[in-house]
Amino acid sequence: MLEKNEKKSIHAGHRERLRERMRREGLASFSEHEVLELLLTYAIPQRDVNPLAHELIARFGSLSNVLNAEEEELLRVGGVGKNAALLLSMMPQLMRYYQLNTLGNKPVILNLSDARAYCEPLFLGASQEHLYMVCMDQGGRVQHLSLMHSGTADEVAIYPQLIAKTALRYNAFAVLLAHNHPSGMIYPSQADMDSTCAVVAALSAIGIKLVDHLIFAGGESYSMIRSSIYGDMAQAEDVSYILKSRSVPGERGRLREIQDGWIYLTAGDF
Repeated sequence: MLEKNEKKSIHAGHRERLRERMRREGLASFSEHEVLELLLTYAIPQRDVNPLAHELIARFGSLSNVLNAEEEELLRVGGVGKNAALLLSMMPQLMRYYQLNTLGNKPVILNLSDARAYCEPLFLGASQEHLYMVCMDQGGRVQHLSLMHSGTADEVAIYPQLIAKTALRYNAFAVLLAHNHPSGMIYPSQADMDSTCAVVAALSAIGIKLVDHLIFAGGESYSMIRSSIYGDMAQAEDVSYILKSRSVPGERGRLREIQDGWIYLTAGDF
């Protein structure tokens, strides 16, 4: 009994030193397994979690892979209970929530730079393709964010009629689409282009416009509107979704429809 109490005291002291180090230095000086160990102390209160942290890193390959693992995968590891699995699998979602929350409840998206800042956190830690739809009012203010579909590691379905229905439900004046390529290939596939064309047609039929379709991969992003009209070298803040002038800059693209100061993707662009 005495030996058990001594071990408990040693573990408690180690946990407190770990937490005090976090208060004093932050996570920058922590190794991967130490960050994971610190997290696990809040889900597994009565056990030394250092060996488990090492085991998880060894099994999944990195801290990010552990946090990106499905809850069911984590539960297959001995010593990981429901509380620990939920806490770890929740972390990427928490990071996404934090990033979006810093932008406010209803941020304004006026250009590619704004769109990137709003959409990029949506794909933190994503190992599958996800398609998001952002509904905006006439001033570019976000009215609603919808996860339209989750797919596989290399494919996500785009349903134009569902997108149109959702846009109507939230009284969207304009829509922004964003999805990710976990493979790291930034450029759109032919299926991406064809699907976007179908979305343009479906939205146009109900008087709602698509301002852009963004693809995120490998820390980069691809903008269909920038590629079509501004050129890939244009700065993100210069790629405007709202134009004060009705003139289309340059002759590069085939985007031609400008209405009420907005420039949109049209079906002829794909």
